[in-house]
Amino acid sequence: QRQREKGQQLMASSKLYDLRMVLETTAVHRICADGRRADQALLAQPAAVWLVPAAERSGDAAQVSRWDEEFHCALVAAAGNAEMARVHRDVTNRIRIIRRLDFTKQVRIDATYDEHARILKALQRKRGDQAAMLLRAHIETSQAEVRKITLHQVHLARQGAIAK
Repeated sequence: QRQREKGQQLMASSKLYDLRMVLETTAVHRICADGRRADQALLAQPAAVWLVPAAERSGDAAQVSRWDEEFHCALVAAAGNAEMARVHRDVTNRIRIIRRLDFTKQVRIDATYDEHARILKALQRKRGDQAAMLLRAHIETSQAEVRKITLHQVHLARQGAIAK
């Protein structure tokens, strides 16, 4: 029963990740295409967090997870469409626990810093296609990592059930 529930959760989260991808890539295109409507001030805070030298990066998984969520929400909010931002916040709330799994390894924290920096630099240069491509790769990599961890947990649970 629990294994089936985990499988259903993975399917539901996959659909939510698809929606997240559409919202975020649309947002970065809008930020680059229509600079007048985009709220550039909303991008200043993420730049202060993610565009830092490696020595100044946080290794605190909980903190990085919060900053990551704020980064993605700021991207959508900066596009200037309140309804998109509302839907994105709802999706974010629903996948928060699963997304946090991505920050259990230092290598993923480091990759997140690097990927966010590249996305921000593309936005600063108004390269919407590049920003969207980088964002898509970032989300897909994170999703794959979370899926791998979740499947490993399901496997361990099955092993424990068999051993009993």
